[in-house]
Amino acid sequence: MSVLWLWLLTILSMFVSPPRWAMGTRSELDLSLLTRELLDSARELEFLEWLKRIRRRIHEYPELAFEEFETSQLIRSELDALGIQYTWPVAKTGIVASVGSGIEPWFGLRADMDALPIKELVEWEHKSKNIGKMHACGHDVHVTMLLGAAKLLQRRKDQLKGTVKLVFQPAEESYGGAYHMLKEGAIDKFQGMFALHIAPQLPTGTIASRPGPAMAGSARFVAKIQGKGGHAAAPHNAIDPVLAAAFAILSLQQIISRDTDPLEPRVVSVGFVEAGKAWNVIPEFVTLGGTFRSISAEGMSYLKERIKNVIEMQAAVLQCTATVDFLEEKLRAYPPTINDESLYEHAKRVGESLLGKSNVLLAPLTMGAEDFGFYAPRMAATMFSIGTKNKSSKPSSDLHSPELIVDEEVLPIGASLLAAEAISYLDIHVYL
Repeated sequence: MSVLWLWLLTILSMFVSPPRWAMGTRSELDLSLLTRELLDSARELEFLEWLKRIRRRIHEYPELAFEEFETSQLIRSELDALGIQYTWPVAKTGIVASVGSGIEPWFGLRADMDALPIKELVEWEHKSKNIGKMHACGHDVHVTMLLGAAKLLQRRKDQLKGTVKLVFQPAEESYGGAYHMLKEGAIDKFQGMFALHIAPQLPTGTIASRPGPAMAGSARFVAKIQGKGGHAAAPHNAIDPVLAAAFAILSLQQIISRDTDPLEPRVVSVGFVEAGKAWNVIPEFVTLGGTFRSISAEGMSYLKERIKNVIEMQAAVLQCTATVDFLEEKLRAYPPTINDESLYEHAKRVGESLLGKSNVLLAPLTMGAEDFGFYAPRMAATMFSIGTKNKSSKPSSDLHSPELIVDEEVLPIGASLLAAEAISYLDIHVYL
């Protein structure tokens, strides 16, 4: 009887045991052939012209966070033409498309869609037609590269050993679109996620990233220091909030210089101060605000507590009161972007095969922030920067500049890199 029960339990375990994944390998020769085929396909004249048309159309009609209706419609039209199924709307304007068998593993490729409230100053045929809005962070390029990858992947859909999920995400700029995609369950069951972000300081044909912490977490604060207004000739009859604000601003910098381990990157910056408008009047209140950043969740929590304490206590010293708002509901804090080390190594290997080892660079840690950081706690996630600087043209401005110029030769490179990352990931993650 005991032997029979053991046999039955063994049979049942085959059906109820959780999924397991085994790591396979793709030879360097196979990977080289794959990346070369994908890049050659993406550089074909018809394919390249299609990519340019898409990018220019999106660039001409930039839309701000959660307003990407035309951009979303364009993406859906292209997916329909490619015969790719998708879910929409996700987080208001977002799209999640699927290429492959539908079975696991599921590997995500992400592109953000929103533009910035910036007036474009670059004079060219495809300058922004939505005045005061511009794709100054390259999200038009990100969407185009992902659509290019979609086209390459669809051609190989029957050969994919799993499913590639194409994530077109709204509202990366300030409003945490990634958080809302996760909140709606659109990214559930993903085993991994990869993304590219343009880097105008890097030459076209290069990429860069780093394992582990790559970008800082970021949050905001606005403080109101309340005093008592009065005439500047009689300051003893007033309670001066300007003086309290000045002391608070100076003291905030001591959080970094005196409270923080000098080997741990942290930032507190005050970006604006608003007070009265008359030369001879002490105002009733002062409003100030800024940003704070750290490469760890613990650091973010500590800075938030200290900022509140410092502003309130400095105001109290000078007989003022203060309130500090961290805008947590309106502008959600971004967590640090932590690149999964294993996925980073995989992406690096694919990039070296496509572009050559000398063109895959180790990026420095940056205190800039990205809402891609929301994905890392839920799955293996890695982001790389991709160069967009044409060596033969004039120097390009940096991200968020009204004079940003992008070398469109990056489009087939990014499309083929995204596709290669996904295909090779599925090849080496074998479902048992």
